[in-house]
Amino acid sequence: MRHAVAAERGDAYPDDTKRPLTSQGELRFRRAVKGLVSLEPRIELVLTSPLVRARQTAAILAEQLQPHPPVEDIDALEPGAAFEALKRALASHGRLSGIALVGHEPDMGAIAARLLGARSPIPFKKGAVCRIDVETLPLAGPGTLRWFLPPGVLRSLA
Repeated sequence: MRHAVAAERGDAYPDDTKRPLTSQGELRFRRAVKGLVSLEPRIELVLTSPLVRARQTAAILAEQLQPHPPVEDIDALEPGAAFEALKRALASHGRLSGIALVGHEPDMGAIAARLLGARSPIPFKKGAVCRIDVETLPLAGPGTLRWFLPPGVLRSLA
């Protein structure tokens, strides 16, 4: 998933890593997660970019899931991180059957494409979520796209 709507870049946040979610972004994402929960995802772990807006998004997700999965910051989800680093991070959690990734564009679109064996990135709106099933971790081949939902559809499911 891509992080929810965050404060704009600019003078208020000269350090891009510190930009938080807006209050409206947080509120709308909480509603989106209620819609996601209606799909009964089995999420045992949330891996997130360490940037503030992604960490806040991951925390909202985890607090609304039952049971609450742990949230772990990983550098492999920072903007511009190498896909190989993410593959190693996922492989270290191979015993789990449900892992959520929270990150940034254009990286999340590129990650989804790589997991699916696609050639072109899949554009993610802020707060969008997709489910990709893979056979094994470490990754041994392309996964299967089960669904891809923009935040407006998730909110309507709530």
